Amino acid sequence: MKTPIRRRVGAAAALVATLAVVAYGLGPVVAGASSHREAPLIAADPSVDNTDLYAFASPDRPGYVTFVANFAPFSDPDGGPNFYPFATDAAYVIHVDNDGDAKEDAVFRWTFHNVDKRGGKTFLYNNGPVTSLKDANLLFRQEYTLESSFNGGPFVVRSKNTPVAPSRVGPASMPEYQKLRDEATIKLEGGWRIFAGQADDPFFLDLRVFDLLYGGDLSEVGRDTLAGYNVNTIALEVPFSDVALGGDASRNPVVGVWTTTERNRVRITGRSDLSGDRVQVSRLGNPLVNEVVVPANLKDAFNSIPPDKDAGIPAVVARVKDPEVPKLLEAIYKLPAPKAPRDDLVEIFLTGITTKANGPIKADLNSQLMNADADASRFRPSEMLRLNLTVPVAKEPNRLGVLAGDLQGFPNGRRLTDDAVDIGLQALAGAAQTGKLVDALATGDKVDANEVAFGATFPYVALPNVGAVNANARPAVAPTTPASQGMTVGKGPEASAPADIPKATSVAAMGTWIGVSAGLTLALILFAAWAWRRRRRPVGPGPDPTLPL
Repeated sequence: MKTPIRRRVGAAAALVATLAVVAYGLGPVVAGASSHREAPLIAADPSVDNTDLYAFASPDRPGYVTFVANFAPFSDPDGGPNFYPFATDAAYVIHVDNDGDAKEDAVFRWTFHNVDKRGGKTFLYNNGPVTSLKDANLLFRQEYTLESSFNGGPFVVRSKNTPVAPSRVGPASMPEYQKLRDEATIKLEGGWRIFAGQADDPFFLDLRVFDLLYGGDLSEVGRDTLAGYNVNTIALEVPFSDVALGGDASRNPVVGVWTTTERNRVRITGRSDLSGDRVQVSRLGNPLVNEVVVPANLKDAFNSIPPDKDAGIPAVVARVKDPEVPKLLEAIYKLPAPKAPRDDLVEIFLTGITTKANGPIKADLNSQLMNADADASRFRPSEMLRLNLTVPVAKEPNRLGVLAGDLQGFPNGRRLTDDAVDIGLQALAGAAQTGKLVDALATGDKVDANEVAFGATFPYVALPNVGAVNANARPAVAPTTPASQGMTVGKGPEASAPADIPKATSVAAMGTWIGVSAGLTLALILFAAWAWRRRRRPVGPGPDPTLPL
């Protein structure tokens, strides 16, 4: 039986590779994936790399849902002079499926353009303090158009020439950044609120998980890898009725959400507009799926296809049913891996949690199969972030979400405060299967909250950081001469090395100093000889002035 299985998986991998060729063969070579650069091709195109997607019922506004999508990972606040604009030859899209067929029923699309007044005059982002988005000192600005489409209808412009909150240069350039954020937070007809601009990266985790799961002994934990970094954020708040099936969230409370970015199929150097012929280059629903579930050879292909294709690719489904992380936990920490197939993970990632899926999790929470007006015969398993709009907002949110009894948290949507890494590790280790947290992973990565507080009102994300991420790093010590190292003449290089510099390093430094000194001495001698010859008067006739010396 093993050989046919291998053949089927191999054929599926070949299918995915073919899909990748179809999607990317005529498209931009720098296309990529999402979730903080986890796929091979994204490193060259960070401006369209979707790092995280959040979807939650607005805590301060009953009957409204907020979507937050972030891009441009690891944006260091000191990244001038160009900083981190949104791409102008791309479309940023949030999709909502409310009937379970894995196809979009509501679509929200952002496109950006530049207003650049620098020209050939300066390299500066601003040439003085910026006190408003219309301040003449702000030399580079961006604006965007937001369009929406419902139930397959044509796109309608909802907002045009809308200002983007600029990158936060620093206190001298932008002394009241909150004012700029407020100006970029816009109210639209229908109760919508929108925002686009820079923000603190809200994802908190210790990325040393990739060093064989925190160093092999859980010693490499407790450092928020993303602390201090910024992202580009688009945020949208709309009424439940705009995204729920039939506009009725009471009968049809569950929606599925994912986000994509699209690039021109052919990108021409020097051209920065968006054409009508585009390809999908990034996709994100649940956090960490493409990062730690999908294997390396499928990552780029996964990001090139829509969710309705997921169930037709056996290799992707197989990785959900038999993921790699539990095997690593067993091999490194002797933590028994739950037996495959992992139908509990199928519910979490592909169908939503409901008793109608006939899975091991006996609860009705966030599957479109729960929607009264949905056609169950059209339901298709697919990877997306699913949210039950009508679960009451928690008065005291628990960072572990559903696993800790807080039904409004991840994987029922995702709030900014949800600890996606700890929840994900617990789920992969079997917590959702047993209904109990795995004690061995109780402390997780010891990064339990964001380094800065989130806002209480839309757009909820924290203000962007200012100042270098490595501001507290110890400066590197440049090589110094033996004299400045306190060398003692006649003692030899070993005796002369300071206590905090290895002897081998001291000897090497001394050898380098001797070589450089000898080279400089020789250069000075040659220069002096050349100068003396130039200054010496010739005995006979002088050189022909028309000839080079």
